Amino acid sequence: MASTSALKPKIGLLAGWGRYPAVVADALRGQGFEVYCLGVRQNADFDMLKSHVDHLAPVGLAQLGRAIRYFRRHGVKQATMAGKIHKVQLFKRFAFLHALPDWRAIRVFWPHFVTRTKDCRDDSLLGAVIDAYAEDGIMFAPATDFAPELLVQAGHLAGPPLTPAQERDIQFGWQVAKEMGRLDIGQSVAIRGQTVIAVEAIEGTDECIRRAGKLCEQGNFTIVKVAKPQQDMRFDVPTIGLLTLETLHAAGGRVLAIEAGRTILVDQAAVCHYAETHGISLIAVDGGPTT
Repeated sequence: MASTSALKPKIGLLAGWGRYPAVVADALRGQGFEVYCLGVRQNADFDMLKSHVDHLAPVGLAQLGRAIRYFRRHGVKQATMAGKIHKVQLFKRFAFLHALPDWRAIRVFWPHFVTRTKDCRDDSLLGAVIDAYAEDGIMFAPATDFAPELLVQAGHLAGPPLTPAQERDIQFGWQVAKEMGRLDIGQSVAIRGQTVIAVEAIEGTDECIRRAGKLCEQGNFTIVKVAKPQQDMRFDVPTIGLLTLETLHAAGGRVLAIEAGRTILVDQAAVCHYAETHGISLIAVDGGPTT
């Protein structure tokens, strides 16, 4: 008689930083999947993940061949990815060597990092990774296909009502952030008085918020975070959690506006409670604010 494990459908999880991978893993197991997880070294929290998945192994950021072999060895043909990859690691001195590249990664990333015939934008690099998996019969699906409840719904989620000035800042910031996303620069922008205080690039949203706090000592600024117009929901989907709100509060920000239906909100109850307690207006905007 087949074991219970043998009867379960298998799925791969490529895990980066944050709680999001654990939340996705719980959703997958709740739907009856046996979860084979690869945690990216220097990004994934292995101590947290081990209690949320069925199988867990580490992999270097550029160990693409090893990752593919792991999934194939365990009969995984469907996979998803969740969690942030700290891309600044790719631009440190001798970064490619520290990332422990294998031959598969060298072949895939050679035109991006050596010959420079292809660019190093997020969409380009992650698209190349997904294409490499597909060559070996492993297809990636958006994590939100398995946990759609994580996509935030439109509305004023928490905190004080917006002032007219804050509404104007959201409108302005939305336009700027969408254009940044179209150019594949970043997803977040800090605004005060319809002036751009800081923009997110490779460093990520939290560092953008901290920089805005240093540049705008008066505080009371607004963060707008949106999906790219061409957003591939399989990777790099805008995500916020409790740490985002804690960082915003420490920096003096007062409003966080996110895109409804295309932003992942992890631990929504805790996030909304924190926003209410600390006077931060949290709003999810559907389709862009009207002008």
